[in-house]
Amino acid sequence: MNVINIRNNNLSCKALGLVLCALVGLGVNLSPFAVKGAQAQEASKRETRRTPALRVKVYDQLSRSQGLADEGKTAEAIEALDNVKSKASSMNSYELAMMYNFYGFVYYNVERFDEAIAAFEQVVEQQPIPESFELSTLFSLAQLHMMRGNYDKTVAFLERWETLNAAVNPNIEIPAKNYVLKAQAMYQQKSYAKAASYIDKAVALEEAKNDIPDENWYVLQRAVYYELKQPEKVKDILLKLVKHFDEPKYWLQLGGMYGELGEEKQQLAILETAYQQGYIQSGSDMFNLAQLYYYHQMPFKGARLIEKGFDSGALEKNLKNLKFLSQCWVLAKENDEAVPVMKAAADLSDDGELDAQLGQIFLNMEKWQQAIAASEAALSKGGLRNEGTVHLVKGMAFFNVGQYNEALNELAKAEAFKSSKGMAQQWSKFVETEKVSAEKLTVSLSR
Repeated sequence: MNVINIRNNNLSCKALGLVLCALVGLGVNLSPFAVKGAQAQEASKRETRRTPALRVKVYDQLSRSQGLADEGKTAEAIEALDNVKSKASSMNSYELAMMYNFYGFVYYNVERFDEAIAAFEQVVEQQPIPESFELSTLFSLAQLHMMRGNYDKTVAFLERWETLNAAVNPNIEIPAKNYVLKAQAMYQQKSYAKAASYIDKAVALEEAKNDIPDENWYVLQRAVYYELKQPEKVKDILLKLVKHFDEPKYWLQLGGMYGELGEEKQQLAILETAYQQGYIQSGSDMFNLAQLYYYHQMPFKGARLIEKGFDSGALEKNLKNLKFLSQCWVLAKENDEAVPVMKAAADLSDDGELDAQLGQIFLNMEKWQQAIAASEAALSKGGLRNEGTVHLVKGMAFFNVGQYNEALNELAKAEAFKSSKGMAQQWSKFVETEKVSAEKLTVSLSR
């Protein structure tokens, strides 16, 4: 039973999806034989509570039920226990506690958890019983209630455990696993500050021994500080997860947290390292890293990564991805690479924006006819943010192929838009001058 992660590995804290399961790798050992063994070990150490003896005859009858349960004969096992229970009036507190413990074991094995809990709760109601037996049962009850979502009872049984343990073992510190279980219960109740104090204590106890805490303890700690909206703490915990467990998801989440904190250079460094280690495989992760390359003025790397995504099938050749790839090639000043990609994107688009951009690229490449055709396609589709610029590009292209009247018509249309009016007027004057010069030259040559 462990902590499960959240949503995708996007580059933001919101992508962390921090949902928890019931238990964080603590384990539930409910075997009656394990209990008896622990009791024997405890008895050899000290005598802290006078308890009646567990008679061999009673124990043999109880262990018979476990044998039946181990063979999968649940009904027969419960029947055997019911037979023992019919003689309860002649049994002492320890024997009754052991009987209920066996009931709990049988029910637990067949996942009848509510009946198992009820049986184990009867165990700790029998007094006196050995302290070690009571302690182990109290902790198991805390775990079982946690598993069933009974968080108040989880905390209540843990605190009963702590009270008894303090009386029996006053010089022994509360184990880290107790703090973890409390932290989980508090997390599930949305008491995040209390959860933080408990999980921090558990992690600190392990780290003080130069031991690495369980991976899921760090995951719970990260979840708590995510809910507390403390991204700096989340980042620090993710650094530990990366260091100790080196899982792809932690590298990606760490990159996301650096982005959340505005530390974009660190974000890029972490995600590029993850990429070099082969941790970036999904289309969304490839796209995110390509965007970082683009924003950090490394468009060539971004373009190559998108193409790799296309080749592997991780990225679909849809409008969004093709458009971004073309933008990468444009920023990298690789127009020959940009043109076919932008053309493919424009064919998928309902508006003329990409055709308009394509017209400008063709103009810069001095491919005048292609610039005219792309601009006409843009105007035909419509939906343009700046229609005047498209007319301007088209007018300049017509001028360069010597079609002065068409150029002047387009420039006149460009003058109707505020954003392109000034440049269109300048070009109109220039084209008029060139037109007159060309006409004079034509007349002169015709004589």
